[in-house]
Amino acid sequence: MVDIAARTERLDAYLDERGLEAVWFARPNGFAWLTGGDNVVDGDAPTGVAAAGYDGELRVITDNVEADRLADEELPDAFAVESFPWYAGSLAEAVAERSPAPAAADFDVPGFAAVDGSRLRQPLTDDDVERYRDLGREVAAAVETVCRNLEPEDPEYEVAAGIDISLASRDVDTPVVLVGGADRARAFRHYTPSDASLGDYALVSVTGEHAGLYASMTRTVAFDAPDWFEERHRAAARVEATAVRATEAAAAGTLSRDGGADDAADPGDAGPDTAGDVFEAIRAAYDAVGFADEWENHHQGGAAGFAGREWFATPNGDEPVRRPMGYAWNPTVQATKSEDTHLVASDLTERLTKTGRWPTHEVEPVDVAGIDTEPVELAAPVVR
Repeated sequence: MVDIAARTERLDAYLDERGLEAVWFARPNGFAWLTGGDNVVDGDAPTGVAAAGYDGELRVITDNVEADRLADEELPDAFAVESFPWYAGSLAEAVAERSPAPAAADFDVPGFAAVDGSRLRQPLTDDDVERYRDLGREVAAAVETVCRNLEPEDPEYEVAAGIDISLASRDVDTPVVLVGGADRARAFRHYTPSDASLGDYALVSVTGEHAGLYASMTRTVAFDAPDWFEERHRAAARVEATAVRATEAAAAGTLSRDGGADDAADPGDAGPDTAGDVFEAIRAAYDAVGFADEWENHHQGGAAGFAGREWFATPNGDEPVRRPMGYAWNPTVQATKSEDTHLVASDLTERLTKTGRWPTHEVEPVDVAGIDTEPVELAAPVVR
């Protein structure tokens, strides 16, 4: 169950700040964040079949086809469910007719302002964190089970199908399943599954979703990896370790854009630094490990929670680095990748996508001024 009181507290502040009477969410992750339920029937649709709103009261509007099911199976008792005839118009029109105004929505409603749901979803609440831990373990268990049984002759698409089935059995959806064998992982950063065999090694990158939360991870299995493979993977892992430590510093407000500590700031009172500050640490790490331009070939990841990435770190990213929050960093060095989802909180950092049954290695971050250089435990390649 979601912490409804924490949600409504944020929404009250949002409405007061913007002079609005109501706010509505029909995108699946926004709906899940507010209600803890699922409004998806057609997975290809950008919005679901119901909108959850707050105007001092918690409401859901949907058509008569969905109302009883949502009330019985998806929604807490705190939500009043209102329905309209399925033939009478669109969800947007129903919300516009029934909502007080002025209002905002995360989908296109005539006369409504747009709401940035991502900002409202950050940072995570205590109940989000507990559910995130559960999701991380489920995603890791499914992916690692499949990866431990890989063989060089396995086709990429069969590996992907096995992961889909394994996660579906755990009630986890798979918006992203990438499987790259040796040939295609060398050629492409997004190795969408094909009929090619894995060959000398495999990269398996997955994002799993349940109840609106998303966890991402990559696992590497080496059968007869090239001589350069270990060096490149270790370089990518050092960039990931640096990103994790830079995230901790940025959330505390002690990581400045020039890569140095902000000596004038009191860490106890500092506000968060930005995604751009973390990106600068990532770029410095690539340079230090000898692959200075590799960051240009793929995004580096960013904040995670009620989206695969709530934001991506970019050179000029101004998004604040919050805590507690999930962060999924995914640096790549050609044909290798290091990725897990970490929780960064004020009192701890933990790897969420873990089972304790996959080999790990202690990875030393690059010495970027302003960060802790204590090693980070990350997933290691499995050598078969």
